Amino acid sequence: MDNGSASTVERSDPPTRKPLWRSQAINKFTQQNLPACKPVLTPTWVILTFLLIGTIFIPIGLVSLHASRSVNRHMKAPIYIYYQLDNYYQNHRRYVKSRSNQQLLHGLGSNKTSLCKPEQSNNGLPIVPCGLVAWSLFNDTYKFIRGKSELNVNRKNIAWKSDRDHKFGKHVYPFNFQNGTLIGGGKLNSSVPLSDQEDLIVWMRTAALPSFRKLYGRIEENLHANDVIVVNLMNNYNTYSFGGKKKLVLSTSSWLGGKNDFPGFAYIFVGSYCIVIAIVFMLLHVKNSRNTHVGYN
Repeated sequence: MDNGSASTVERSDPPTRKPLWRSQAINKFTQQNLPACKPVLTPTWVILTFLLIGTIFIPIGLVSLHASRSVNRHMKAPIYIYYQLDNYYQNHRRYVKSRSNQQLLHGLGSNKTSLCKPEQSNNGLPIVPCGLVAWSLFNDTYKFIRGKSELNVNRKNIAWKSDRDHKFGKHVYPFNFQNGTLIGGGKLNSSVPLSDQEDLIVWMRTAALPSFRKLYGRIEENLHANDVIVVNLMNNYNTYSFGGKKKLVLSTSSWLGGKNDFPGFAYIFVGSYCIVIAIVFMLLHVKNSRNTHVGYN
């Protein structure tokens, strides 16, 4: 109190201190003193580890390869029908980019079609679906006859469900498609939405290698060893201009899935490589041990 005037003194709270256990934990983390497993990689442990990996991987590879190549004389339904194309580079950069995912999902409401050139528009009207991938749609057809009756080929649910539900619009319909002077491949039904055009959806999932298979349909009947199957093929798709080849494959699925030799070969290669490395390390270890023993003597 000074000359009748009042003065106030502000109090500042003391700085908050971190708990002791938290500061100790942070200090241990920054100093790299936290509990950790620090295995000692002795030559014996390294050799045994490589031998163990090799002895596990090689049998797995042999079993996978056998399952992939096993062909039963009696083919049980469902029997998968694939068409195979060789020397066809779907992984070409310009080809892969020649599409509009926004247009496939939203239709004419999407303007992001600049990558679709030269199949972006025709006669001043946009093309749906645009791009070289859709334009080159595979359009060979097959009929399978056993005896006097035609086998039913189920072409539903051949595409990925995620593609049907999230990548192709349920209210997007083909528009001005394959109306130009140069026809690339198959045509589409303009009254069916893209989400139901499963042959297109399968084709639009581009392959990474120049030889690939794509699912055409399924036969829902069993085939026996002595059955004679007559295949009526409509040879519409032109592969002669670029030296390509077409094949028809019938396959069943095992516990490993369809025919795929890559996992088996990969396991065998990795297992064999580990065993070779283990043998090399073992020889070096024995040699160094002998040299050390001789030096001590």
